[in-house]
Amino acid sequence: MKEFPRTMVENISLPRMLIGSNWMTGFSHRSAAADAMIKERFSTKEAVCDVISAYLEYGIDAMMACFIEMDCKPKQVIMDGIHMAEQKMGRKVTLIDTPVLDVKDTEEARDYCKRKIEAVRENGADFCLIHHSSAEQLVSKLNKTMDRLPDYTKMIRENGMVPGLSAHMPELIVYSDLHPEYDVQTYIQIYNCMGFLMQVEVEGVRRIIENAKKPVMSIKSMAAGRCTPYVGITFSYATLRPQDMVTVGAHTVREVHEDVEIAMAALEHRFPDMQRRHSPNMNTDALGGNTK
Repeated sequence: MKEFPRTMVENISLPRMLIGSNWMTGFSHRSAAADAMIKERFSTKEAVCDVISAYLEYGIDAMMACFIEMDCKPKQVIMDGIHMAEQKMGRKVTLIDTPVLDVKDTEEARDYCKRKIEAVRENGADFCLIHHSSAEQLVSKLNKTMDRLPDYTKMIRENGMVPGLSAHMPELIVYSDLHPEYDVQTYIQIYNCMGFLMQVEVEGVRRIIENAKKPVMSIKSMAAGRCTPYVGITFSYATLRPQDMVTVGAHTVREVHEDVEIAMAALEHRFPDMQRRHSPNMNTDALGGNTK
């Protein structure tokens, strides 16, 4: 199959579509019932392997997730499924980990962060992007700084990984770029056509991404299922820069193939080759009649 277009972050090649994890790890952003459905669907390594393998068919070989639990142990089913897919497809998956850190200014907290970051590296991650819930605690809007951020990026570098930020708060990108001494090589930013979970309007975030000094990994492209894949994915690729990436999660192998085709069509400025959604009367002219 045709390889998905790629970009570079520092010296590492990444596909411009990243494998999302919420629809494997149980974060639906919809309901507890939906969370449980996801966890049940992906309760085995085989289920994880099937979906990861579908992405790998297109050279989409990088995945974003919190791969390490709060107790510093890997999410074993997810990792076993990834390794199973790697062996099946003969291709390594680059791990983009987003660990939750304890950023209190205490020795106990720093010791925990060291152990957590070491666990991320031991699990095989190439990227370590501090989770937004931790990174945002370091922000001083008054001074436009992220206090003590270099302490954590240094730990990440010492463990041989590329440091970055999960920047749900868009100011994180702005403040990081204001300080070249901050070793931040990429950002995660919520970005979707509906403004879902975004802290300012879509145009404002788009402007921040446009001016970002490093590549951006966008997330929530389909607003957690609140817009269709065609609308959400097409919007993201039509408006982001060539160096930016879109994180796309899928619940089934069929969804992977459909989402990749939509993304490729957006990049190639054509209509995607995809089946219409089911309707009681598929011949309705408003749905395209007898056309595909």
